[in-house]
Amino acid sequence: MSSHDRTLFAGVDIGGTTTQVVLCGKDLTVLDRAEVATPATDGGQAMIGAAMGALAPLLKRTPGRLAGCGVGAAGVVDSATGRILVASDSFTGWADFAVTDAVEKALGVPAFLDNDVNAFLYGEVSGGAVRGEPDVLGMTLGTGVGGALWTGGALFTGPHGAAGEIGHIPGFGDLLCSCGGRGHLETLASGRSITARYADRTGRRLTAREIAEAAGHGDQDALAVYRAAGAGIARAIVMTAGIVDITTVVVGGGVSRAWPLLEPLLMASLAADPPVSGHPVRLVRATLATDAVPVGAAARARRELTANAGV
Repeated sequence: MSSHDRTLFAGVDIGGTTTQVVLCGKDLTVLDRAEVATPATDGGQAMIGAAMGALAPLLKRTPGRLAGCGVGAAGVVDSATGRILVASDSFTGWADFAVTDAVEKALGVPAFLDNDVNAFLYGEVSGGAVRGEPDVLGMTLGTGVGGALWTGGALFTGPHGAAGEIGHIPGFGDLLCSCGGRGHLETLASGRSITARYADRTGRRLTAREIAEAAGHGDQDALAVYRAAGAGIARAIVMTAGIVDITTVVVGGGVSRAWPLLEPLLMASLAADPPVSGHPVRLVRATLATDAVPVGAAARARRELTANAGV
């Protein structure tokens, strides 16, 4: 088979600041990638237009036949209809936008939509740190805390699409969460919350990365903030393991850059309070970095089309 006959899958990650696009081969190897600013205040059509504009030169210079496109997007999505249900106030004209319809019209191939954390987990299971594993909890520690479940070799979203959303489980104190609830894991373990908790203790506002660096230099307030984050994350892992018996956890997002600090804290908490099964949970850091969501979106497209049309 010549390169002109090979099957290609596109993956798109539409974030509040940047949009990442990748073009993958059938084995999900990234053949080309691009990044563009997200016109988040200009409406859904402008955002899709920016993504398609970034993808166009990749398609032009990469020989092959595009079979499908997957899109990962922040917020609550309806994967069945390909629409955004709820979007943050960072976006204008995004809620209720028909994403897959717009992408299919632009590309002339089937398109699929997922929540960005679900797409992240698709990516890591398909070609990242937990490739081929059957039961995984995916966690993203960024501006917020996201979660997704992979059970029995498939993504499990639940009847309302909220399965795995451990960032918004209560029982972690009484602090106000960004969603309006109180005591959610996100109030301890997100980058935004780590910054706020450190400021509460010291009066200084540093980024989560700067606080991790301070902890590495012996700053006791920084260490205390990360210990609280680690204990909260570990507790959420144990709760999830007790309900669905996951065997592995993969952690990504900006806060995971502090892995040399965070991993020992998590492991210590998990050792002190292990899952009820008595079996330890394997804990790994994500390996696909910024490719995870777009590669996962492409993986979703490949999975659907392979199952339904024999691509």
